[in-house]
Amino acid sequence: MVNHHLDDLAVFVAVGREGNFTRAAAHLGVSPSAVSQTVRSLEERLGVRLLTRTTRSVTRTEAGEKLWRSIAPLLDQIDEHLSAVADYREHPAGTVRITADEFAVRFILWPKLKPLLDTYPEITIELTTDYGLTDIVAERFDAGVRVGGVIANDMIAMPIAPRMRLVTVASADYLARHAAPRTPAELTGHRCINLRLPTQGGLYPWEFGSGEHEFRVRVDGPLIMNSVLQILQGAIEGVGLAQLPNGLVQDYLDRGELVEVLREWSEPFEGYHLYYPNRQQTAAFRVVLDALKSGAIQD
Repeated sequence: MVNHHLDDLAVFVAVGREGNFTRAAAHLGVSPSAVSQTVRSLEERLGVRLLTRTTRSVTRTEAGEKLWRSIAPLLDQIDEHLSAVADYREHPAGTVRITADEFAVRFILWPKLKPLLDTYPEITIELTTDYGLTDIVAERFDAGVRVGGVIANDMIAMPIAPRMRLVTVASADYLARHAAPRTPAELTGHRCINLRLPTQGGLYPWEFGSGEHEFRVRVDGPLIMNSVLQILQGAIEGVGLAQLPNGLVQDYLDRGELVEVLREWSEPFEGYHLYYPNRQQTAAFRVVLDALKSGAIQD
């Protein structure tokens, strides 16, 4: 056991986490053949198979699962301790990984984080677009961004944007051809642009509220997209009705390119929060945290 190198275990943990030699190699910055050889050598020294390989995937064997669950947290702790020591450097450095949906990345995170790229050249910011409820600990993200009501209780959460509304909009041209709906129930007679969540597969139901009553409506239409920016363009070009965050469409409403309908059914809700695990944070992450705190919750 004492002859087993820590680097070999780190490679095994990376493959076990990614479920793929190529992705693990990309994460480690080495070739897939080097990763495969390292894992094979580790298995030979241990005398047990750790991974089951197929043409499409790599899965952990029973022995591999036991080793992975024991070793992965320890290596993560080592990384955290090394990062803590690195905080004594003169300048903050390292990579900060954040997962968020498309709207949050473009309109909330990017404006605040872009200045850091010049101010802190030794910090790398990785922004991953994801509509799902990512397990940021398992996926080794430093933080995630989601609306306030869908954050796990064991996370630290900080508001980074004001309350928001989902607004139903259409172009003036579309409304000239189709009478504006007066209630959400009338959407069944309209052409609507649906959003298919990339990480969940299903069509996202439209959300409405009036007083204490909140409900969702399944809509139909000629167009399904997996990007709110694509849906915005479709609405501007008169394809149909769309439901989008108010921050995304406000400029188009002000210019008259879009018209809001069903406003009385659009209730404000808690806006975006940054959430992260309660553990020792690196100096680089604290720089990002401070940038996102600035002017976070002005309504």
